[in-house]
Amino acid sequence: MLGIGLWALMLAGSGVVHRYLWIRLVRDTTGPRTTARRLATSGVVLSALLAPATRMLTPLFDPSDGGGGRFLAWPGYTLIGVLLYLLLALAVLELPRALLLRRWRRSAGQQAGPAPVRVPATASAAGPEAATPPAPAAAEPAPDAPGEEDQRLLGRRLFLGRAVGTVAGVTALGTVGYGMSSALGDPLVRRVPVTLSKVNPRLSGLRIAVVSDIHLGPLLGRAHTERIVRMVNGLQADLVTIVGDLADGTASQLGPAARPLKALESRYGNFFVTGNHEYLYDGVEDWLDEMRNVGVRPLVNERVEIRHNGAHLDLAGVEDLAGEEFGRGPDLGRALGGRDLSRPVVLLAHQPVFADEAARHGVDLQLSGHTHGGQMFPLTAVTSLVNPVNSGLGRVEDTQVYVTNGAGFFGPPVRVGAPAEITLLELRSPLPV
Repeated sequence: MLGIGLWALMLAGSGVVHRYLWIRLVRDTTGPRTTARRLATSGVVLSALLAPATRMLTPLFDPSDGGGGRFLAWPGYTLIGVLLYLLLALAVLELPRALLLRRWRRSAGQQAGPAPVRVPATASAAGPEAATPPAPAAAEPAPDAPGEEDQRLLGRRLFLGRAVGTVAGVTALGTVGYGMSSALGDPLVRRVPVTLSKVNPRLSGLRIAVVSDIHLGPLLGRAHTERIVRMVNGLQADLVTIVGDLADGTASQLGPAARPLKALESRYGNFFVTGNHEYLYDGVEDWLDEMRNVGVRPLVNERVEIRHNGAHLDLAGVEDLAGEEFGRGPDLGRALGGRDLSRPVVLLAHQPVFADEAARHGVDLQLSGHTHGGQMFPLTAVTSLVNPVNSGLGRVEDTQVYVTNGAGFFGPPVRVGAPAEITLLELRSPLPV
């Protein structure tokens, strides 16, 4: 659950963001004291409250398929996605907007020209009778009334504001629409060969299905699990691995949505490790029991031996780093202690940052999730900065690391630049088969 301090920070941040949105989308597009401005301002205020309220209040509602959480989560999280791309589009448009306004101001100043200088008439030496009568003074506009050029500039500013708002709005809605179709559709299936030095020719060809970040909750329910099971079973994997962040709620709430996992098919078994979201709600042990009940074995700082074609592989799994706050967490020494070092070891660890520790223990391949590949551009760049591998196959020292984008999503039901995926890894030997 979120703390009061974080709630206050979210509300303050929402206020700052929506102040900027009000300037660009309301002040710049409507006249003062008009009905349109009043209505638009009310909409901005409502958005400023709804966006943080979604994250703060949704966990208080039942996230199950029939629960009330979805009635807040769907509009609220979709709004957050729209706000992100509105801000991005407006930021990109700031420079051309500023340059165009500057050009118009210069043009208005040049057309106005210098103000005329009035020279008072003076009497001649011939006397007052000979003095030239002064020309009648031209009528001057009242000081507060804008001139013709000012009026033209004001009209141009209003036109520009509406054009910028329209372009930003269409861009945001179009991007979110595309991102929702990607997030809510079938995950991509990626087939990735991985060559490991300790894999001998008899073990070569072993297929491991990797699924992560399913995120069952108010936006994704039982039908999502059924789709994943159908797709994984179609891969005919030797092993199925679920690498954390199964759900956003308790097992009592979301256990029914996870029960289709009982239909998972594999040659040597189905395995699970916890992600950080399993510790956000009370009852991580309940989720471990739920996995056992559906035939998916949790690896809690332990390993199992996989025998394939007369060769052996060690499959290990550790608890997520988030468990350390609750007296749990990863224990790689316990998981790998006493193993045969000639065998290849594949480690399930939710967060890619654990790869540094895995490399120190001689792990051959780490399978992770957690990043979602960034989920929404430009957040893809942010997650790349804080993870040794953000998406796909990479390396940390002598340990190869595969990070899946995940099969679900968190927060906005939007994926842009990082499609959901289910991966089938095929282990290969460097030696000829």
